[in-house]
Amino acid sequence: MRTFILLISFLLSTMISNGQNNSGDSPNKKLSPEEERVIIHKDTERPFTGKYYQFTDDGIYTCKQCGTELYRSSDKFDAHCGWPSFDDEIAGAVKQTTDADGRRIEITCAKCGGHLGHVFVGEGFTDKNTRHCVNSISLDFKPLIQVQNLPKQSKMETAYFASGCFWGTQYHFEKKSGVISTEVGYMGGHVENPSYEQVCTGKTGHAETLKVVFDPQKTSFEDLAKLYFETHDPGELNRQGPDVGTQYRSAVFYTTEAQKETTEKLIKTLREKGHNVVTEVVKAPEFFGAEGYHQHYYSKKGGSPYCHIYRKKF
Repeated sequence: MRTFILLISFLLSTMISNGQNNSGDSPNKKLSPEEERVIIHKDTERPFTGKYYQFTDDGIYTCKQCGTELYRSSDKFDAHCGWPSFDDEIAGAVKQTTDADGRRIEITCAKCGGHLGHVFVGEGFTDKNTRHCVNSISLDFKPLIQVQNLPKQSKMETAYFASGCFWGTQYHFEKKSGVISTEVGYMGGHVENPSYEQVCTGKTGHAETLKVVFDPQKTSFEDLAKLYFETHDPGELNRQGPDVGTQYRSAVFYTTEAQKETTEKLIKTLREKGHNVVTEVVKAPEFFGAEGYHQHYYSKKGGSPYCHIYRKKF
């Protein structure tokens, strides 16, 4: 079923105008011509020239244009690539979309849309297997002593859903309003950092899983869980459509007791409506990101999932 894999693809990034903040808050910082070339017009600074390439101070890296906190210094590492590299972002701060040429994944500030660089998965530099390659000119830096005095931003939440082939699961969730980012990977097994080939054997115990970071002020876990149950058959045991094996099982890996209670409430409702449900409800273990060629598969390939068809159930 998965003979030919295309690189990940999203919709083109939202257009932004210089000096205008999309959130309606204070106006963006006025940019220099060089900053505008990179941040607005999505160019790239020359490698090994940026201010923060080998910068090692403790603190928070922020968006040059709007000041949003993007990266922690604890997630920075040296990839010897010529640009600052991070293996994680502050939840909800960075948006991923496909370049116009469909070949790479662009990263932008989720608040103002300013261009940051590109993200790469599967290179193996760190345990998180992710590299945010960022232009120094797109960043500012707040030393740790200043960060400790900053007001806290609204907190994003994370949910994990397994419903068969993770390509199809991601297809529906990446379109959902209030979802900040999605990533496919592996969860619920006993092998660390498994490969796709290992998971396919059914011997790792992992399920193909989607990680969803969302803004609880724009959508709720209940809304996401309803979408989850309405886009797969929760009554199929260890399979989904033509995909058979424990790696294709239906499971919700909850991160809070509230998520667990909501999931169990929806399962009860479905059963009362006559639906068979074999979905596992399990406390979230460690999530391992899948290889880059699996990320946002249908956005790049086009078409729609073969076994994740939306059917209203609530």
